[in-house]
Amino acid sequence: MNNKEFINKLSQRCKFTPADTASMTESIVAIISDCLKDGDLVNISGFGGFEAKMRRERISVNPKTGQRMLVPPKIVPSFRPSAKIKDKFKETE
Repeated sequence: MNNKEFINKLSQRCKFTPADTASMTESIVAIISDCLKDGDLVNISGFGGFEAKMRRERISVNPKTGQRMLVPPKIVPSFRPSAKIKDKFKETE
C-alpha cells in the first residue's frame, strides 16, 4: 500500500476529505519526527512505540574493492509494535 492508497482508505474510514486526511497524516509524522529528534519516546496505545537509538561506529568492507572503512555512529529511528499488533500477525499464521 502506498501513501495515496493509505490516505484514501483512512479518509473513507474517518469520513474526512482526502486533503484533510493527508494534512493530518503529515502533521502526525512531523510531530513524531520532532519528538524523536529531541530524544523523546512516542508511545501510541494499541499501535506501538517509536524511539531514537544510537548506532555505534563500525568497520565496513567494500565487497568490490575489499577496502575497509569506518562508518561513524549515528542516530536511527526505531519502532516496536504493541502486543495488540503482534497478536494480529499470530492470528494469520
